[in-house]
Amino acid sequence: MIPFSDDELLEPVKVVIDKVRPNLALDGGDIEFIDVKDGVVYVQLRGACIGCSSSGTTLKYGVERALRMDIHPELSVINVPVGMENQLDKLQ
Repeated sequence: MIPFSDDELLEPVKVVIDKVRPNLALDGGDIEFIDVKDGVVYVQLRGACIGCSSSGTTLKYGVERALRMDIHPELSVINVPVGMENQLDKLQ
């Protein structure tokens, strides 16, 4: 169980996302923070990351790993497809 509320996680998660953003930018990609709900961080990969065959690896071993190391080991991350930003409950 994650000992933080979603509100408490917002700023630390944004900091971590800003930390990994330059790595994505090296390959023409980007990442946008969408929300945090029940320990799940919702992001949207942008630019060259959309449709990239390595995007799943980037999400798990780049973004999720950084979130787990810097904040809490039980955090997970989900990429929100374009157009699904208002339907997060359908993505879990």
